[in-house]
Order: sequence, then C-alpha cells, then structure tokens
Amino acid sequence: MKKIGFLSFGHWANHPAYQARTASDTLLQSIDLAVAAEEIGVDGAYFRVHHFARQLASPFPLLAAIGAKTNTIEIGTGVIDMRYENPLYMVEDAGAADLISGGRLQLGISRGSPEQVIDGWRHFGYEPEQGETDADMGRKKALEFLERLKGEGFAQPNPNPMFPNPPGLLRLEPHAEGLRERIWWGAASNATAVWAAHQGMYLQSSTLKFDENGKPFHIQQAEQIRLYKEAWKEAGHKREPRVSVSRSIFALMNDQDRMYFGQQAKDADSFGYIESDKRAIFGKSYAAEPDKLIAELAQDEALQEADTILLTIPNTLGVDYNVHVLDSILKHVAPGLGWR
Repeated sequence: MKKIGFLSFGHWANHPAYQARTASDTLLQSIDLAVAAEEIGVDGAYFRVHHFARQLASPFPLLAAIGAKTNTIEIGTGVIDMRYENPLYMVEDAGAADLISGGRLQLGISRGSPEQVIDGWRHFGYEPEQGETDADMGRKKALEFLERLKGEGFAQPNPNPMFPNPPGLLRLEPHAEGLRERIWWGAASNATAVWAAHQGMYLQSSTLKFDENGKPFHIQQAEQIRLYKEAWKEAGHKREPRVSVSRSIFALMNDQDRMYFGQQAKDADSFGYIESDKRAIFGKSYAAEPDKLIAELAQDEALQEADTILLTIPNTLGVDYNVHVLDSILKHVAPGLGWR
C-alpha cells in the first residue's frame, strides 16, 4: 500500500485550450480538485510554489481553503522556496492552515530552485550574510522555521502588555501541535537528503536530481532514498521516515487521453543544467495503456522505495479531466502494483 497524491504546478494562461486562464481559475479549481480527489480516494493534494510566474505562489490561503472544505486528504506543498520566506511569519501562517485542516498539513520546503527572475529573493528584502550563499540562507531559514514550530517560548514579554501574558517567554501563535513532525525537504542531491534526515524532515524527491554517478535516474533516486533512510536510523528518530517521489504517469484509457499524452511518454532519461555547474538527470514520463504502465512502473526502483507517490497533473486541462486522470491510476494501475 502506498499513499497516492497529486502535485499541481498551478499554471494559468489566456490560451483557448486551457480551462485555467486566470489566477482566480487556478485557485478555485485547485480547491475543487482537492475536494473531488478526496471523494475518489486520493490521499494527498500538493502544490508547487513559484514566484514571479503565472503559477501558484502564496500557498497558505489555498491550503487553508482546501482544509476547510475537505476532511481526510493530506494537504501540502512541493516545495516552498525558503529563500523568500520570513520563517516566523511562516510559522504563524502554517499553524493557522494546519489547525483549520485538523492537522493534515504536510509542508514541503527547500533551499530553492531556478527562478523566473535574477535573485528574486532580493526583491522580497532578503540578502545572504557575508560569506553565505543564497542556498545557505535558505537552509538557515529552514532550520529557524523548524525550531519555532516546536512551540517553545523565546520572546521576552512586554511588562505592560495590551492583554495579559502567560508566564515565561512567549511563543508564536497559533501553535499547531505536531506540525514540526510533518515537514518535508525537497532534496536534489544525496548529501541534502542525508542532511534532511538528520534534521528530522521527511524526504521529497522529484522527477529530477543532480547526476551523481551516471546511472539511470530511478536507480540514482533509489540510492538517494536508501541513504536517507540509513541516515534517519542513525539519527535515532523515533518516528518512521516518509519519502515521496513525483512522477508523470498517464493511463491511456480513451481517445482524449491518447490525443493529449499518447506521444508524450519519454522512453529514456534526459540531462540538463538547473545550475550552471551541476548536471541534472531528469526521469522519464510514463503514458501507456494500464497493463503496459504496470509492467514499466514495476521496474522503477525509486517507486518501490517510496511510501508516497505524487502524480504530476496537467492542471490547465480542468478539474473534470484531472479527476479522470487520477481515477484511472487509482482503479486501473495502482491495484496491479500493490499500491491499493
């Protein structure tokens, strides 16, 4: 059994073939999709966060709205770029969204990825300290976020407050009990996966990672996951670790599916550069009839190692079609792989 969720990048554009043509369309359809996905048995609704782009950017209003309209589905991000964040304000936003959802938030964060603009975090008022890289800044903010999520007091109270204070140092409110243990780290390398394990964060591994040994993508990703699990055990955490991997998987059930995705399957991994000095390997996408999909996915080592699968969805094609995409996987592919 595996948890199966969807991952939406939240695109919109004024394109005649798109159902999501405005930001409002994307936000409202994201809520509707999460509600419908819960009804058909999907386990998680996850959303990518991108700034300076016609995509979802501020996750907490959306997560809170979904939390208020659903009951069981996990709600998360994949991932929030910590270079742009005020960790303390984020603790408050995340705490409120988690309480609204009844403790279902699963927040994926990371030190950041390639951006739409040059050093976009500078426009948000953030600068790395002397001798620090922007990646260092993102990781440092992540650690502060984790520390403040514990709910321990750290701020000296005003001796003449507007309202009475409880005794001792004050913490951020609202505090969401247990949220500290539901934070995930998006890791593109083996080293950062190990670092995440030491910090007690779950692991999110996407459809790309840095190419560290030339092996096929799914094997490199499986190795990354195994290193993470070993590091988690060595760190002595009492919880069980969780690992998610994302994949583009489409079951070709009808002519519409074949029109959209019949020619889009990638038979092999590809390579590129998401940073100027680091080659990345991109995993292949899957599009085929269910029986063929089951046979292909059974050979994906990383899928075997993960407990959670995030299916990337074409959100611009609208709620109804994406419900069909997800339902096809749940009914016709997942049982054949032992995921259901």
